[in-house]
Amino acid sequence: MSRVYPARAKINWALNITGRRPDGYHLLDMLMQSIDLSDALEIEPAGGLSLAVDGVPAGEENLVLRAAMALNRRCGTQRGARMALTKRIPARAGLGGGSADCAAALRALNELWGLGLSREALLEIGLTLGADVPFCLTEGLAVVRGIGEAITPVPGAPRIPLVLAVPGGGLSTGAVFSLWDRGGFADVALDCEALARAVAARRLDAVDRLCANALTAPAVSLMPEIGRLTDRMRQLGAGAAFMTGSGSAVVGAFDDPGKADRAARALPGAILTSTMGDGDM
Repeated sequence: MSRVYPARAKINWALNITGRRPDGYHLLDMLMQSIDLSDALEIEPAGGLSLAVDGVPAGEENLVLRAAMALNRRCGTQRGARMALTKRIPARAGLGGGSADCAAALRALNELWGLGLSREALLEIGLTLGADVPFCLTEGLAVVRGIGEAITPVPGAPRIPLVLAVPGGGLSTGAVFSLWDRGGFADVALDCEALARAVAARRLDAVDRLCANALTAPAVSLMPEIGRLTDRMRQLGAGAAFMTGSGSAVVGAFDDPGKADRAARALPGAILTSTMGDGDM
């Protein structure tokens, strides 16, 4: 018998780069929140391990299959499952779609296979698969630091109407970080704790002042439409407008669902959604 698990996307209200480790990993300072947009991962018992994405067989580099193989390695098992992933989260958008799928697979297979791994063990495995995977396992609203492993949940996560617009078919995360590494971009000032308080209080004017993303400038240099869309979100009534993650998705946060709906209808291809509140998880 199969079961369907949601794989929730995330937004970065803010992102700063605070350093770089000798192994090349960037040290980050971020405020992240789960949103009500998700892929769907259907899983059922099987003798072998297989994955179809939107009906097409997936390669071994897919994060869902890598999660399954990592669990088998960790537990010294060779368990199987038949998995089908329905994609709704845009790719190359900074919305964490692959990481969300990976986190859903870790949770689902831990349950299906009766592995009994703790949350801490899943977080440890998740970090080896992607920097956003630990947050996608935790969900909610949180300050996230280090390479994604230092997660501090923020109480009082609110539901806030959002409009997402993804220009140009997305951006390569590696390309955006690589451009930032070359230098020439102004430092950003970020106080994640103050921003978290503003988000929890739904004070979007303060959110708009406090949110910052070190990757916006390099992303805009690669895709100027990001900057134009951010301005357009504000013209359409967004209380805060910003790029999430490494782009290319632009997020508009609204104080009223009606305003958000009208803005989404004014932007071809836009996605109407919301943040996930404490009572929604």
